[in-house]
Amino acid sequence: MTEGGASANDLEAVERVRLYLEEHGYGGKITVTDKTIFTVKDAANAIGVKEGSILKSLLLLIDGSPMIALLSGSSRLSSQKVKKLLGARRVRMAPPDFVYDYAGYKIGGVPPVCYPEKLQALLDENILKYDVVWAAAGSDHAFFPVSPEELARLTEGRWADICKDDVELEEDK
Repeated sequence: MTEGGASANDLEAVERVRLYLEEHGYGGKITVTDKTIFTVKDAANAIGVKEGSILKSLLLLIDGSPMIALLSGSSRLSSQKVKKLLGARRVRMAPPDFVYDYAGYKIGGVPPVCYPEKLQALLDENILKYDVVWAAAGSDHAFFPVSPEELARLTEGRWADICKDDVELEEDK
């Protein structure tokens, strides 16, 4: 292990994300910590925020092709909504080995940006309820803050209703 509990491979992934963000005009900072952000709960505890403001970056396979879905930490993805929205036959979570082989990220550290090719991105509308969301930065020990507007700009994604309706956001409880 090296800086902040992250391995050398993790730090290489974090550096790729940092360079991507810098090249695309992001002015914020990536934080590397010895605390894990592997789960939404871990991340919320490590950062000191509510679970809803943690950004989930999910690599999906849509009819076999990768894309990224971004949602609030307290939301759950609706594969049916994504399928209908995209006119897809099959929507599934990419397996961890695919995510690592394709993009070099381990589950728990999947960022919203920086992939081998430009991925279509869907951003769930619930993200707009937060001034800032906290995204993984290539490792389960690295994260960065980003506004919903900046997230949409960085990903060139589109806003959509892609979450299950039965989940309440923490601020709504």
